[in-house]
Amino acid sequence: MSRHLPRRVAMLSVHTSPLHQPGTGDAGGMNVYIVELAVRLAALGIEVEIFTRATSAELPPSVELAPGVLVRHVHAGPYAGLAKEELRGRLCAFTRGVTQTWAGHRPGHYDLLHSHYWLSGHVGRQLAECRGVPLVHAMHTMARVKNASLAEGDTPEPASRVIGETQVVRAAHRLIANTEREAEDLLRHYDADADRVAVVHPGVNLDRFRPDTSGVAAGRAAARTRLGLPHNALVALFAGRIQPLKGPDVLLRSVARLLEERPWLRERILVPVVGGPSGSGLSEPDELQKLAARLGVLDVVLFRPPVGQDRLADWYRAASVVVMPSYSESFGLVAVEAQACGTPVIAAEVGGLPVAVRNGVSGVLVPGHDPADYARELCRFADDPARSARMGTSAARHARSFGWDAAAAATAEVYAAVLRERRLRR
Repeated sequence: MSRHLPRRVAMLSVHTSPLHQPGTGDAGGMNVYIVELAVRLAALGIEVEIFTRATSAELPPSVELAPGVLVRHVHAGPYAGLAKEELRGRLCAFTRGVTQTWAGHRPGHYDLLHSHYWLSGHVGRQLAECRGVPLVHAMHTMARVKNASLAEGDTPEPASRVIGETQVVRAAHRLIANTEREAEDLLRHYDADADRVAVVHPGVNLDRFRPDTSGVAAGRAAARTRLGLPHNALVALFAGRIQPLKGPDVLLRSVARLLEERPWLRERILVPVVGGPSGSGLSEPDELQKLAARLGVLDVVLFRPPVGQDRLADWYRAASVVVMPSYSESFGLVAVEAQACGTPVIAAEVGGLPVAVRNGVSGVLVPGHDPADYARELCRFADDPARSARMGTSAARHARSFGWDAAAAATAEVYAAVLRERRLRR
């Protein structure tokens, strides 16, 4: 490990708190990413302070998330009722709140800034300039990439976000991309400097997301017992935020297509949808239930609210297959978590999913979003019930290469490189 590691990093997550439950509102894979990364960085001796917007007047000024990891609540605007899209008008207040905390410390308290998502990047570039510390930024998602592959009925990202992202890309001393494809998108869509882009694959908590010690097949039966699910069913799970971007409607349409062709499968298929409305899905929170009713599959779809990480691992283990028909994914953390639990994945061949899923080994990649293609893949699992356990064993083996310790070590080396360059310039 490099001797140029920072002692303390100020991490910025404006629009969503690492303390929030993933799968609700704007909380999702990025929340998991920040928590896991911060905890692993602290284990390497790098203290992390995460600044996030306070969503309640009752929140304490700071909360210790783990030894060496502190979450600081910044008061910036109304506590409730602000959509993510409205937060740009509160960024000056957020920046002022972080600056006030910063001013209370001795000079050099923070060695480096690490911002997540473009809203945080906007704050980060101002702080980096004012405080004279380097900025590392992770995009997580990009407006131009999302707008190039919008789901039907989804809302395009505004030009203001594109402009903001472009400014952040120019200001950051280093950009962390989840995959090589994301790095290419930064170069192609935002004219990023290739020398300032580093690829670091996100990780998965392999202590929490793992197959049952009794094996994939036996573990699946045990998980179904705990969740009250039928043991002989084909369980096709969707887990995550419910919004057009994630394509849950594609799964429902594929199930309707499958049951139209093979009506006898209705007795042995179950489609749990575990998650809550998010993004543009908040405008019509019941739309997916209405679609299931219109398609005639409401009787086989099981809607469940977001759950904690340990309970989510049980849902993964219980599933025959996890389905991710996303239109855009910077990495696809759900896919890796599911595979780590010994469950194969059917995923759209977009974004980082070709890295997360090893096609034909740990799961199946589907080009496009035609429900007929997903129905065909579900049919293969229905026709060969043992296929799920066979692929699940390979999936667990594949996921073991995505540990958070490796991701944190690689991120720490990015920090060290930035600080080393800064010292050389001085």
